Amino acid sequence: MLAKRIIPCLDVHNGRTTRGQQFGRAEKGELADVGDPVELAIRYNEQGADELVFYDITATSEGRQSMLEVATKAAEQCFMPLTIGGGVRSLEDFHVLFKAGADKVSINSGAVANPEVVAQAADHYGSQAVVFSIDAKRRDANSKGNKGWDVYVAGGRKNTGLDLIAWAEQGQKLGAGEIVLNSIDADGMKTGYEVEATRAVARAVDIPVIASGGAAHAAHMLEVLTDGEADAALAASIFHHGLYTVDDVKLYLSKEGVHVRTLL
Repeated sequence: MLAKRIIPCLDVHNGRTTRGQQFGRAEKGELADVGDPVELAIRYNEQGADELVFYDITATSEGRQSMLEVATKAAEQCFMPLTIGGGVRSLEDFHVLFKAGADKVSINSGAVANPEVVAQAADHYGSQAVVFSIDAKRRDANSKGNKGWDVYVAGGRKNTGLDLIAWAEQGQKLGAGEIVLNSIDADGMKTGYEVEATRAVARAVDIPVIASGGAAHAAHMLEVLTDGEADAALAASIFHHGLYTVDDVKLYLSKEGVHVRTLL
């Protein structure tokens, strides 16, 4: 049995780690500074995180350079795998991020704009290095006549009209090695993961599914890893604010019968 993974996530804006709610944006003053990303990366590495995710949310050339510097410093001092995403649109973007120290590269809006780049990256670097990230929001059943979730881009601002399950299946066909499901409804709300959507995606594909958005305590992770059938749980605020260490979560999960790698 493969161990379930616990993955801290750091949203990086101009070289600093930030947090917001429901994809809050810097231009609207919705982001709170929560620390130096390299220092946080080192902390989570020491706590036994299985992986670490950096999301570059600056979306400018200046911000990207800052993100690359953060990634390089973190890769030099951490032994866990690093995933980097944000603004990835071309095979060259993959190359730049791998050169900076990424073990995996996450693509989201860029895959919607040009799905073929996912296939190109998987062919060039291997499926294990390509993460298919999806931002999803529950569909208004009254307006569309059917339940489910729509795929969004542009930081959760634009509905693509794509169906979550169909898009996840497409990501697997294109060659992605795993899927990160980001719930817009749950992001930063501390009400728990979008368990129903996570389970639906996990049952639709044969590659690992990582749940993201909404964790307030370890029990939320237990729920999504068991009832939600996720292979990994990604979280930010509960780690950044010191509510739990990664090892705290893993010890709790282990006591509840979930197979995880612990420091002990």
